[in-house]
Amino acid sequence: MSSIVCTPSVPAPEERASPLHDRARGALLGLAVGDALGAPAENMKPSEIRARWGRITGYVTDTPAGTDDTEYAIFSGLLLARHGSALTPAHVEAAWHEWIADRAEGPFKGAGFSERGTLENLRRGLAAPISAQHRHAWSDGLAMRAAPFGVFAAGRPAEAARLVAIDGSVSHEGEGIYGGQAVAAGVAAAMAGAPPTAVVAAALAVVPDDSWTARSLRRAVSVAHRGERAVRSAVVIGGYPWTDLAPEAVALAFGAYAAADGDFRDAVLTAVNMGRDADTTAAVAGALAGATQGETAIPTEWATAIGPARGSCLPSMAGQHVLEVAELLTGAAKPHPTPPTPQPTESRPTTRLPNKPRPSTPAPLANEPHPSTPTHRPTEPHPSTPASLPTEPHPSTPAFQPAEPCPSASASLPTESGGGWARDWGVRGRSPLEGGCCGGLR
Repeated sequence: MSSIVCTPSVPAPEERASPLHDRARGALLGLAVGDALGAPAENMKPSEIRARWGRITGYVTDTPAGTDDTEYAIFSGLLLARHGSALTPAHVEAAWHEWIADRAEGPFKGAGFSERGTLENLRRGLAAPISAQHRHAWSDGLAMRAAPFGVFAAGRPAEAARLVAIDGSVSHEGEGIYGGQAVAAGVAAAMAGAPPTAVVAAALAVVPDDSWTARSLRRAVSVAHRGERAVRSAVVIGGYPWTDLAPEAVALAFGAYAAADGDFRDAVLTAVNMGRDADTTAAVAGALAGATQGETAIPTEWATAIGPARGSCLPSMAGQHVLEVAELLTGAAKPHPTPPTPQPTESRPTTRLPNKPRPSTPAPLANEPHPSTPTHRPTEPHPSTPASLPTEPHPSTPAFQPAEPCPSASASLPTESGGGWARDWGVRGRSPLEGGCCGGLR
């Protein structure tokens, strides 16, 4: 099976010295590990998990592997390595055609509901952003593939949010976009060494303050000190049949990360044992904690089980490894030469990598402009009425400032005693850690 890019050689251990490089590998390997750990618990309740395994503390299958979450993250990472900050919706749409829609499908049939709806629209000849107008544009399908954008834009949450919105314009709208932006920005902040409180602040800064995603994220983090049951109760949409709601899944992932104070093992296992869309929530929590602590924080027995993608969802990704994507995104490895790709005037551009990868992961910018996220803000975000997204959104957020991790927000600080997270914010009056009801579906 042909591959989207020739596999680069992996540098020797002595070449992997920089903290940025270690965090990049930690973020993407952490995503794959979380995905593999959470896959068996997907769509389960905590009570069902306990009845079957007790508390999950490691892999519960003999052959753990990443699912569609890992394969789509690899897909987006390779596309980003090809185009860098010049990425456009046309590039993303062309890649979906070239490497997914116009090929034979794997057993997962293109993955979840949002991916299925996107593929059907693309095959009907619809282009972005119309291709994202389907019934599941609010899903966590963008959030699950958002970590590579944070790796690429290390220390620049604004740029990470801008780029992931471009990627998402083909497949998602409204809350689906916001979820991806929160994850990308959080990873970008963690890549620069931000503490967990500042990682959460960076995520909240790139999404509308009154969005369902922001409200759910604030609710999850405000109760994180009380443990996974409190986090789950704060954001899970009871009675709704699907578990892939972006505002819910992203909030559960950040809640797990906050409850663990950024510790990799605790963050991932907390996400796994909460159930729901466990492979995605654990993948996101793993990406955040992996970027925070680096590759060395991932238990060896978990890391060594992750091999190249099997292509079970995206056959074109078979043989690609998340660590090779990390190398490309940090500029630590050079791909083998490939023929230059002509750029047709009206047809879709191809997605193979050029001779030299573009990303350079520049240092944080002190004066990065503010984001302009999609402007449609529904009063009660609902899966059947996703917010509209411009063809080329240009979100950019205040540059990550480690010294000032507390953005302004419109909610009061929680008053429960013992709230280490609440104390860490160190602000009076109003804090980003608490919000109103997360939509009208509870």
